[in-house]
Amino acid sequence: MRTFLIGIFLIAISATSFAQEATIQQEIKELSELKWRWMADKDVDKLANLFHDKSRFVHMSGSWKKDRELEIIKTGSIWYKNADVHDVVVEVFDNNTVVLWNRITLTAHVRGNDVSNEFTVTEFYKKEGDDWKLLNLTFSSVRDTHKIEH
Repeated sequence: MRTFLIGIFLIAISATSFAQEATIQQEIKELSELKWRWMADKDVDKLANLFHDKSRFVHMSGSWKKDRELEIIKTGSIWYKNADVHDVVVEVFDNNTVVLWNRITLTAHVRGNDVSNEFTVTEFYKKEGDDWKLLNLTFSSVRDTHKIEH
């Protein structure tokens, strides 16, 4: 009987853990979608709250920290007009660390021209208190036939 109860307890813990991971995955997917919208809308106040103070951003033209990314968005140096998201994979490493990969077609306004590029974007998130903070956002240029393996 004791072995049976331990087995039921372990199954219950596993089910709870799986449900919690699925909830975190969905929360991060939704947060990433909001981030793309805020970038398109140049909503630097919401982005400033999302971006960790030590966050880094890696683009085709360079790498910089939070303040520079917010300045670029605010001034429209790069206007992230639309991110058409094709694939999303989220990996929960613990309840406080998550990595999201998405394959996007990004339409941006850069140096006076609208451009469209295919990217795999890697986003690292860390939970601080009740909020998720974006630690890193990296754009990797890829072909439109690229797929993210699940």
